[in-house]
Amino acid sequence: MRMLLNRRRFIQATSAVAVGAVSSKTAYAASQSSQELRVALNGGEYAKACIEAYVKPFEAETGLKVTPISDEVTEAQLNLMISTNSVSVDVIPVGASMDLRAAENGYLEKIDYSIYKKQELDAILTFTKSEYSVGSIVYAWCLAYNTEKFPHGKLRPTSWSEFWDVSKYPGARTLYTGQYGSEGPWEQALLADGVPADAIYPMDIDRVFASLDKIKPHIRKWWSTGSEIQQMMHDKVVDLAQTYDGRATVLRNEGAPIEISRKHQVLTWEGWGIPKGSPNKQNAQKFIEFITRADRQAAFVQLMPYGPANQNALKLLPENLALQSASHPDYLASSITMNHKWYAEKSADGTTNADRFMQRWNEWVLE
Repeated sequence: MRMLLNRRRFIQATSAVAVGAVSSKTAYAASQSSQELRVALNGGEYAKACIEAYVKPFEAETGLKVTPISDEVTEAQLNLMISTNSVSVDVIPVGASMDLRAAENGYLEKIDYSIYKKQELDAILTFTKSEYSVGSIVYAWCLAYNTEKFPHGKLRPTSWSEFWDVSKYPGARTLYTGQYGSEGPWEQALLADGVPADAIYPMDIDRVFASLDKIKPHIRKWWSTGSEIQQMMHDKVVDLAQTYDGRATVLRNEGAPIEISRKHQVLTWEGWGIPKGSPNKQNAQKFIEFITRADRQAAFVQLMPYGPANQNALKLLPENLALQSASHPDYLASSITMNHKWYAEKSADGTTNADRFMQRWNEWVLE
């Protein structure tokens, strides 16, 4: 999922450690020790945080050897490994879209929830749990604004209808591009047009673009990467932005004049899963259960600016840090959980809703 990849690059270095390790054919399945696990951890600083919060404590508790792979696993790589019977990794990060396709394509093993403690399992946000993956991090699209342009004591934009109100809240604006279809300024456009948060899905695509017509002349740029939006806010190129919550949080923590509105933030998430045919799926199940515990997720959040899927993790964090999490209970009531299933639904001609958005956007943005 492009949104996930863009956001992840925010916290990744350009490390090429073990590049190709997850996609190469190896004799791993035949030679692997039952006391070893191979785990893909994405890359850069994210992988380093996973090693400290997850891998080292798991090895200490279980005595099992974990080989971390600082690399991403794409669906194409996963499909290749499975189709050629050369699965060389036991645990991988799983985005919401990959999880949806797991049942249809046979990508992943089912999660064994019988080994989870009830208090841990009950605390993991329901929308991040499925048959094939367990949630780990939660993040959001949210509204951010420059506090020099909108100082304390003056009117401040805190909703998407106010973002759209250029008369009352003048200033340069930016929204995320819709060129990828499965994510864009879609939910925000409907909210700005008065659609209630609990009635966003199924989306009225015509209404989305009618709303975007109103704001289009006032958008300085349709951004496409996390680094781009962070730079725009840092350089004060825009006064109001649709942004990833983590990008804005980092800038604010560094002293930039940025404030975040969590009202009607749009949530998405990433979890962990086991590739179909994993050579060591029993220990892989144990690893995923371990790293989704509250104490492990709390340890991870202190290293990386993500919200934990396990709500009990927030109780183990300092209040100021917990309040930076998209998954904090104070924000969930007014949040919108991204409906990945709706985006993936197909019409009679096989076109998904995400495809329809992408096609419509490519025509609209050139008008």
